[in-house]
Amino acid sequence: MRVRIANLISTWFGCGYAPFAPGTAGSAAGLAIAIVLHQYAGFAGWQFALLAALAFYPAVWVAGITADAVQRKDPSIVVVDEVIGQWITLAGARRFNWQSYLAAFVLFRLFDIWKPPPARQLEALPGGWGINADDVMAGVYAALVLFLAGWFNLY
Repeated sequence: MRVRIANLISTWFGCGYAPFAPGTAGSAAGLAIAIVLHQYAGFAGWQFALLAALAFYPAVWVAGITADAVQRKDPSIVVVDEVIGQWITLAGARRFNWQSYLAAFVLFRLFDIWKPPPARQLEALPGGWGINADDVMAGVYAALVLFLAGWFNLY
């Protein structure tokens, strides 16, 4: 039962089973949730940062359980880390509109794939910590770029 619940959450309710680019599917799901939260609950950037912080430890736990269950260090089906990274990225938005959503999505995917230091080194952390920490760092990088782009009125 514990493994089934962990798999459900770590795959972000099945997004991790996307046949092509499951990480991108997880990021898109995180963005979709964020758009709904902003539009209907009035979420601001700081609230996305808080949401990511609150979700981080459970994400570490479920990612570790799923990785152990499938016997892989960082299985591609685990996408809860992409959801958290996407929310961190959105914390950097100075305003929310289609341009900032698109920029947040592209920037997070870019930094998540590129993994500039220390993001790549964070992958070496054990279990769910390494699975999630690199995406947190990618989200921080993307949030900074998104913030600066907003500062210069680029979206």
